[in-house]
Amino acid sequence: MRTLPTTTRRALLGTAAGGTALLAAPGLLRAQPAPVKIGLLQPLTGALAQDGDLGRIGAEAAVAKINGDGGLRALGGAKIELVVADARSNPEAGVQEVEKLQGEGVVAIVGGFASPICLAASQAAARYDLPYVVDVGVADSIVSRGLTNTFRLAPGFGTVTSAAVENLIRLNDGAGKPCKTVVLVHEDGLFGSGLAKLMQTELPKHGFEVLETIAHPTPARDMNNIALRLRSLRPDLLIPSSYYGEFVLLSRTMRQQRIRPKGIYAVLNGAASNYRFVKEFPDAALGVMDCNHWHDPKNAEAIALKAQVEASGKFWAYNIPLNYSCVKLVADAVNRAGAADRAKVLQALTTSDYSGHIMPYGPTRFVNGQNAGARPVNTQVQDGDIKVIFPTEVADSRPVFPIQG
Repeated sequence: MRTLPTTTRRALLGTAAGGTALLAAPGLLRAQPAPVKIGLLQPLTGALAQDGDLGRIGAEAAVAKINGDGGLRALGGAKIELVVADARSNPEAGVQEVEKLQGEGVVAIVGGFASPICLAASQAAARYDLPYVVDVGVADSIVSRGLTNTFRLAPGFGTVTSAAVENLIRLNDGAGKPCKTVVLVHEDGLFGSGLAKLMQTELPKHGFEVLETIAHPTPARDMNNIALRLRSLRPDLLIPSSYYGEFVLLSRTMRQQRIRPKGIYAVLNGAASNYRFVKEFPDAALGVMDCNHWHDPKNAEAIALKAQVEASGKFWAYNIPLNYSCVKLVADAVNRAGAADRAKVLQALTTSDYSGHIMPYGPTRFVNGQNAGARPVNTQVQDGDIKVIFPTEVADSRPVFPIQG
């Protein structure tokens, strides 16, 4: 019988011992849990690309935070994989991307930004009982259609308008009622038109005279005609509801033509709550107020995220904390569901009481798809910064009003 060399026998014994050790520690052989895919739908190209990119920054930061903290613990530490889709700034493309995300096997979709995109995309997702968490889309029709797959973390324009009017009255009364006349300027789409209609109804009930309501397209290339109309009407107060580019253009045109109302009180404005506007056009931005989405300025996690984003050379805007919070909300639902199962995640979202967001909200509680714990805040550009002025409990500054004599 042939005898194996000593070295060979030692090697085989070592291998056998190693195998025994591995069998005694099966955790060493356990495969990493499969990643859980969450879809992110944002307008990354087209007229709304800036907002889409801001939403992506927030979502990616949330995924990095969750994965860095150990992943989804209820799923054995499974990591989140973000599947990014480009809505290309229009509803039709949003629907197409939902179909792709469905094919990718995502457990939920976050985002959409614009109301028309959110309306179409959430409807498309409903065909597959695919959970859809709206980040911004403020049209209340998004959550009034009875879709059981659709959830909105932030307040809609009905809630925002009520808060805006209430805070405007408080502001004006506190200053001795310097403003009596108003001009509304709004984008001519779903959110701007709906909001203007509400403001036209509510403001006269509180002593404000709406001199005119002026609509503009998105994108808009020239605001001179609107500025000339404002010069003619000479309102005490301008209330704009527009996307970023259009309000920047309007405010710069007003500045050039020396049109200076006593206050610019924006509602859901794309620029007034964006540091890019504040830093690039400080004179036009000074004193502008906005009733909008914003992070809790006293929340330590929000403060740290804002510092992280700014350190990377990016501008901070409300899209970032909203998408950050939406992704964390979905992750919480998956953890509570205990599985990357859409039906279970839907149920977990429906019964959510999540409070780990960085918005100035109470615990998340969905009523017919709308987060009843959500609320807007009022901000104002002061000394090159964006400060919260209402509600008082989260405010980090006091309002300056009126801003012109």
